[in-house]
Amino acid sequence: MTTLPLDGGATPPHSTPLPEDVQLVQRLRDGDESAFELLLERYQTSMVNVALMYVRERAVAEDVVQETWVGVLQGLSRFEGRSSLKTWIFSILVNRAKTRAQREGRYVPISEFGNPDAESSEPAVSAERFNPGDHPRWPHHWTSAAMPRSWDEIPEEHLLSQETRDVIRRAIESLPPNQREVITLRDVQEWASDEVCNVLGISETNQRVLLHRARAKVRQALEQYLQRQD
Repeated sequence: MTTLPLDGGATPPHSTPLPEDVQLVQRLRDGDESAFELLLERYQTSMVNVALMYVRERAVAEDVVQETWVGVLQGLSRFEGRSSLKTWIFSILVNRAKTRAQREGRYVPISEFGNPDAESSEPAVSAERFNPGDHPRWPHHWTSAAMPRSWDEIPEEHLLSQETRDVIRRAIESLPPNQREVITLRDVQEWASDEVCNVLGISETNQRVLLHRARAKVRQALEQYLQRQD
């Protein structure tokens, strides 16, 4: 089953391979095992984490990663350098992870969401957090109760606690799939925006919108948690 791009087919930014990528691919084609060990060291852990965005069990994620490495080695002759080696590897991974998740009933193809740009009309922040347009002094400004709270006064050990990280993790897991993909790759895996666009097949504009909405929802969940701790 084919998964359509999140932005309805807009062309993502081009990702140019580095010279070291070209050399590494040639070493792999020549059967250099140390080149493959270098790739394993560089990407194995993050590949498992990315696969876990789509499948539930770690063992399944590791299986997907193994399948991906097989696909990478088998496809070396077809790698033309139109993208970075990292982008190419993770594109294979994401496609295989989505296929496995579809078999498990955990992933809904974007084509089944209807118009993939429909959520662009969704407000990033609930309208209830702002004053109405006829407010006598501060129309459309934050309400006093909903004003974003400064976290400067919160002890650092509280912000970095395991419980706080669990709140963030659950908030990310509850996001719509396309928002969860983008925020996980950008803020958890710390990918550059062009890498996210190329692997997920989305435009830079759509990536920014999805990331903004995801961050707003995660921040709101964190705000609510911190308020309960007061």
